[in-house]
Amino acid sequence: MKKVLITGASGFIGRQCLPLLIKEGYEVHGTSSTSLHCDTPNVKMHKIDLLDGHQIDGLIDKLRPTHLLHFAWVTTPGVLWNSSDNRRWVEASLRLVQIFKDKGGQRAVFAGTCAEYDWSEGVCSETHTPLRPATLYGSCKKDLFENLQTLELDLAWGRIFHLYGPYEPQKKLTASVVLSLLKGENALCSHGNQERDFLHVQDVARAFVALLESSLQGAVNIGSGIPVSLKSLCLKIGEKLGIPEKLIFGAFSPPKDDPPLLVADVKRLYNELQWKPRWNLETGLDQTIQWWKENFTKAHV
Repeated sequence: MKKVLITGASGFIGRQCLPLLIKEGYEVHGTSSTSLHCDTPNVKMHKIDLLDGHQIDGLIDKLRPTHLLHFAWVTTPGVLWNSSDNRRWVEASLRLVQIFKDKGGQRAVFAGTCAEYDWSEGVCSETHTPLRPATLYGSCKKDLFENLQTLELDLAWGRIFHLYGPYEPQKKLTASVVLSLLKGENALCSHGNQERDFLHVQDVARAFVALLESSLQGAVNIGSGIPVSLKSLCLKIGEKLGIPEKLIFGAFSPPKDDPPLLVADVKRLYNELQWKPRWNLETGLDQTIQWWKENFTKAHV
C-alpha cells in the first residue's frame, strides 16, 4: 500500500491535500508542530518538531513511508522573507529526505517558491528564467532545490506563485481585504498596478497531489499563468461584497523592488502533467468570500 508522509499537514496547502491523498488510496500520515487535530477522517497526525533531527529519524524509521510531500517551513507573513529559520529548514529538509531515501522511500515532492526566480524577468520559466532570489527565503529554497538534484531519488519540486482561499493567513492580501470589508473597515491598498499570478489553494493542492502521482522530475511551476492586477483583484472583492468604495488605493507604497509583473510559465504543468485548474478567479473568490463569512466570528476574535 502507498504510504505518504505530508509535512505541514495542518497548514494552508497541506490541509487541502489530505482528502485528495485519501482519495488516491494512500495511507496518510501528517506532521504538525502545533496540533494533532485533523478534519479529514483516516489521517494519522504526528506532533513533531521537524527542526529536531532525532525526531525526524524516529518518525521515518517508525513509519517507513513510500511517498513524501514536504510543505513545512517558516511561513509567517512578513517574517519568512529574512528569518534565520530558513537556513535551519534547509538543513532539516535535507536530513528528512536523506532518511526517507535510506528507509526505502520511493517518490518525494517538495514545495518551492517563485521567490527563487529573478523577478525582473516577469514571466518565470523553469528552464529559461535565472534563479536569482532577492530574499533569504528564496535563497534557502534555491539552495535546497540544488542540493536535492544531487540525490538519486525520484523527486519533483513545485514552485508556488500566489494563492488564496480558505484558511489563508489573515495578513495576506486576499484575506486581509475580505476581512477588512466584512468588518466594515476601509481596506488599505497600494496603487495595485502590480500584476500577479493567483491560484485557488484547492487547485494548488490538486497540482501537488497530481505531481506526487506523476513521474515528472525537477521544477514545475504551480500557478494559473494568468496575470491579474492587484487593483482588479481587490475591486472584484469589493464589488462582490457591495462596498468597493471602502478600498483605499495608494494608502501605502509598495516595496521599491516590487516587480510590476510576476507570473508563471505553466507549460510543464499544463502540457507535461496534463493538469488544469477547477477554479477561475470569479468562482474562487466567491467560494473564498463565503468561507470567510462563515468563519468571520472566529477570525474576528
